[in-house]
Amino acid sequence: MSVAELTKTQLRAEPIKEKIGTRVFNSKAELLTGDLSEQLLERLENTGILVFPELNLTDDEQVAFTDVLGGSVKEIGGAATKQGVFKVSLDKKINYDVAEYLMGSMYWHIDGTMNPVPIRASMLTAKVLTDEGGDTEFANTASSYADLDEATKAKIADLRVVHSLWRSQLFHTPEPTMEQLERWQGHGEAELPLVCKHKSGRHSLVLGNTAHYVIGVDPKESYRILHGLRNFATSEPYMYTHKWNVGDTIIWDNRTSLHRATPYDPDAGRMMHRTILQGTEAWEN
Repeated sequence: MSVAELTKTQLRAEPIKEKIGTRVFNSKAELLTGDLSEQLLERLENTGILVFPELNLTDDEQVAFTDVLGGSVKEIGGAATKQGVFKVSLDKKINYDVAEYLMGSMYWHIDGTMNPVPIRASMLTAKVLTDEGGDTEFANTASSYADLDEATKAKIADLRVVHSLWRSQLFHTPEPTMEQLERWQGHGEAELPLVCKHKSGRHSLVLGNTAHYVIGVDPKESYRILHGLRNFATSEPYMYTHKWNVGDTIIWDNRTSLHRATPYDPDAGRMMHRTILQGTEAWEN
């Protein structure tokens, strides 16, 4: 073995479950060099999420880590956005203009279904936790798709689904005012394949609370398809629940990761800092 090979940073990681997740133990100094980025992105592609226990990234370090993994992009707007870091909080004093939108995070969803090219991944670091609730659940829609029987795969192969922000908001506010409904509907809709084909050759399911209906299918059958696939994709062994410690960081593959926060008091002060990675593939290739 050469000197270069001996001194090269080695990835220290272990699987969380067979179908989802990798836990990484390298120091942030090792991670920030970028030497492990290719291996980390490969693990992300294959297992959906990367967990870094108590990494304790500062905001600047989190942006730098996002950059070495492929480049950070501008976060959603709001008072809590600063230098590429978005403060995920349901506190309206902090996120007065997006707190309502963030309530949708309590329900299974995939980020970026309204964008032709979704972000590649999200990175979340725990800053303040709650005494009760506030865990994050993840589900791998690539490994779950792979385990579908062939008849189901054939049935859903060419189905297309309309996604909308307003559909997702009805989960937490089922009786909105007309002003709320019109504001939500102003964000438009998107038509996406139910089965996303990746350049890597993998396939994944595009589901979640923005999935409104299957085009050209009876409404009752549409609900059965979408809810049935969601229930399958979020079942064992495809689902992982992360119980946070302050300083934990998680990265998830945005196109293959359904996720949601478990219920908690919106006024309890829970605070997460998020950065996002540049998207590399459209929903349709």
